[in-house]
This record gives sequence, C-alpha cells and structure tokens, in this order.
Amino acid sequence: MGERKKILLRLDPVVHDALARWAADELRSTNAEIEFLLRKALAEAGRLPSDVGRMRGPGRPRKSAAKPSEESKMDGEDDDAGS
Repeated sequence: MGERKKILLRLDPVVHDALARWAADELRSTNAEIEFLLRKALAEAGRLPSDVGRMRGPGRPRKSAAKPSEESKMDGEDDDAGS
C-alpha cells in the first residue's frame, strides 16, 4: 500500500464528540471510524474504486513479531508437553 494521505478536517465539536463515542463503541480510533464511514458511503454510492486496499479490522492489531514458539506458549501450550 502506498503512503497514506493526510488531511486537515474541521468538524463541529458536537459532531466530533459523537464520532469519538461511536468509534470507541466499535473499538476504532476516531480517524479509523471516519475512514470506515467514508468507505461505506463510497461503496453504497457505487464510487469506491475496485483497487482500494482493505481496512484493518476493529481492535488492537495482533502481535506479529512473536516467534511461533512464543505464540504457542502464549496460547498455553508447552513445548515439552509430551514428556
């Protein structure tokens, strides 16, 4: 994916507060909630480009830096469980 675009967005404080509450309910940042809603509106209007990248799901990203042996330990499995 290319570099993300940065924009300045001015919102009525009441609208921003409502968006922030909605984003918190969905476990997203306010920024991610705005992007989600814009993508949804574009798709419903038939204007979402077919080559648009996917959005990350709600919530914290998974730790991808963990090694496989560390992941199995985090899941409660022991490396020497058969001994």
